[in-house]
Amino acid sequence: MHSNLKAEMARKRLRVIDIANCIGKTEKTAGNKISGKCAFTMTECAAIKNAYFPDLSIEYLFATEG
Repeated sequence: MHSNLKAEMARKRLRVIDIANCIGKTEKTAGNKISGKCAFTMTECAAIKNAYFPDLSIEYLFATEG
């Protein structure tokens, strides 16, 4: 799971659909990526960072647990 991404989304009141729209995927696919069931591509990571979190690093946002 991408806990840092989820926390930052909550701080900015972003929803899964916002991330989905940003990366051009369905809400279900974006949810699976956020929960760690599927992987984000580097292009998707960069798009999310640039759109919503320009002040945070990709490494921080997409760090995974365990």
